[in-house]
Amino acid sequence: MTAPIRYPFDSAPAAGTATEVAEGILWMRVPLPMVLDHVNIYAIDGADGWTLIDTGLGTRRGQAEMQRLLDGPLAGKPVARVLVTHHHPDHVGLAGWFQADHGAQLIATRTAWLFARMLRLDEQDRPTPETVAFWRAAGMDPDVLADRMDSRPFNYADCVAAMPLGFRGIRDGQGITLGHRPFTVRLGQGHAPDHVTLWSDDDALVIGGDQFLPTISSNIGVYATEPEADPLSDWLDSIARFAPLAHDDLLVLPGHTRPFTGLPRRLSELADEHAAALDRLRAHLAVPHVACACFVPIFGREITGGAYGHALVEAMAHLNHLHARGQVRRWRRDDGAWLWQSI
Repeated sequence: MTAPIRYPFDSAPAAGTATEVAEGILWMRVPLPMVLDHVNIYAIDGADGWTLIDTGLGTRRGQAEMQRLLDGPLAGKPVARVLVTHHHPDHVGLAGWFQADHGAQLIATRTAWLFARMLRLDEQDRPTPETVAFWRAAGMDPDVLADRMDSRPFNYADCVAAMPLGFRGIRDGQGITLGHRPFTVRLGQGHAPDHVTLWSDDDALVIGGDQFLPTISSNIGVYATEPEADPLSDWLDSIARFAPLAHDDLLVLPGHTRPFTGLPRRLSELADEHAAALDRLRAHLAVPHVACACFVPIFGREITGGAYGHALVEAMAHLNHLHARGQVRRWRRDDGAWLWQSI
């Protein structure tokens, strides 16, 4: 039996403040303008300055919120380095600002840096033909498709600061000292390629980013950049690889929500949740459906509004996973959408 998930801290730090979660490690929270309304940032104290783990969005508001932290709980001490757990905008958005304006060193996996640098330089006024074809293949609702076809899409550059050349690369299994703390780097997959987790060598603590979240599931998505990908296999393989390292008393510092203990239970829950969703999806596909008609079996409800895009890419991830395992077949409808059916 594994221990239940517990939260050692009753509340999250208010904007502009910090909570010490371990000796020399501050937990801070920066607001986000979306349903998931915050991202956690951790600051590790060191002789030459702070090491920040993730940064928040590279917007004017994000920069202002970070400046509040620099002037407040970080007490004007320099930021010597920024380590980003993965390339998503809420985690890497201000990394370039810290490099250019504060002289901080950027630490990242090569994969995360290349993705961030590439996406930052790729700005589009309208969706690309490849993206439109991907949406059609998923059976996107015609009204949603028409609206997106005529609108400027989300651009990474809208919320990620320009990134200068140069970074310090890290890889799986590597040791790294941040402040006075030695960590071992262990990479997860599925939510983002080569997602960094940092396992303390001295005490029962792991910085988990979005690989270990206690109450919400990390988005597992397939995108137009690699439409045949199977990130759900990568995610489940990562859970299996992390399980032997997890123990009940390990303090997990996640990218969102609150620090928690009970990682073995949470890893088991994450695997079970996807297994149950796949079972429901197979049953749903006794009759052929497009991906965008599969939200209810996967998520338990219809998805509209701002979460529609996230639901679409995660539905594709589950369908691709079943297809890779030989459990569904697919064929093209006249409008280009894939129809999927259980075998």
